[in-house]
Amino acid sequence: MKLDYIYHSGFAIEADGVTVIIDYYKDSSEEEPNRGIVHDRLLKKPGILYVLSSHFHPDHFNREVLSWKEERPDIRYIFSKDILKHRRATAEDATYINKGDVCEDGHIRIEAFGSTDVGISFLIDLQGVRLFHAGDLNNWHWSEESTPQEIRKAEGDFLAEVKTLRQKAPQVDVAMFPVDSRIGKDYMRGAEQFVERIKTTIFAPMHFSEDYQGGNAFRTFAESEGCRFLTISRRGESFDITK
Repeated sequence: MKLDYIYHSGFAIEADGVTVIIDYYKDSSEEEPNRGIVHDRLLKKPGILYVLSSHFHPDHFNREVLSWKEERPDIRYIFSKDILKHRRATAEDATYINKGDVCEDGHIRIEAFGSTDVGISFLIDLQGVRLFHAGDLNNWHWSEESTPQEIRKAEGDFLAEVKTLRQKAPQVDVAMFPVDSRIGKDYMRGAEQFVERIKTTIFAPMHFSEDYQGGNAFRTFAESEGCRFLTISRRGESFDITK
């Protein structure tokens, strides 16, 4: 099984006969729109194709994904219900899920967990591998700007969501989680709290845009917690996650 980094919070999981694209925003080419690992390879790959979007924010959901069904009429869309609520897509376009919902067929199981921003996060069981994509679940606070009360609330909300996840999934094989330096000096706090509470075999940073150094700075802490850390150096990079 391979994990492909597309861009920002966008990843693809390549399994045996199944491909899952999550939170597509832009393809991996930095020079040409609609070129890269998704358009050049994954949309053409045989097998079942799932497209997941955790919420309506434009850096997690691009309406362009709906046009892919012209090339892949068998595509299966699974979106957070807020995408429908905000009229970014129609009821016929996708299967919509909220926190607590499960979408399951003979190939994949997707359970929706909460977020501390908008939408949901995804717990994915695929061919014996358990993966978690956080969407915008994080301990979002700006310690240089937020009040102590705001920081306490942000942390409490985040830890409550992690506790709910831990009850169902105390251990995950792969976690894709925000490590975004734009929120200030404590930007890795949410990721630290996550791997302290959820036993994580492989950790992939995300939501760092072009700040590879900031995203990869979490490596030292992740490895201290026993994680294998995926150091991402470019768009379209692929990692073997089952060896």
